[in-house]
Amino acid sequence: IVLNPETPVSGLEDFINETYMVLLMSVNPGFGGQKFMEHTITKIQELKAMILKNGSKVLIEVDGGVDLSNCSRLVETGADILVAGSTVFSSGNPTATIASLKDC
Repeated sequence: IVLNPETPVSGLEDFINETYMVLLMSVNPGFGGQKFMEHTITKIQELKAMILKNGSKVLIEVDGGVDLSNCSRLVETGADILVAGSTVFSSGNPTATIASLKDC
């Protein structure tokens, strides 16, 4: 399931246990290099609470504006998978950037 930035996570409550992964878009889909939308942190917290409450094993993926300045906070908040396209491809050393992201 993919939720755009303006879509609340509350709509997932009825079928959270039938879901494998939820992708939270942290930018408006369409083009790379956008700034991370901070309210995504709250959405991760809400989704993680829902997962724990329901005993679900849903994975949380975050896509959009993920970089070295916010990746640790995203993981600490509950994200399992991070998508960091522009951060990697605009890097002078993509291999080192990927290694740094893996340490988040």
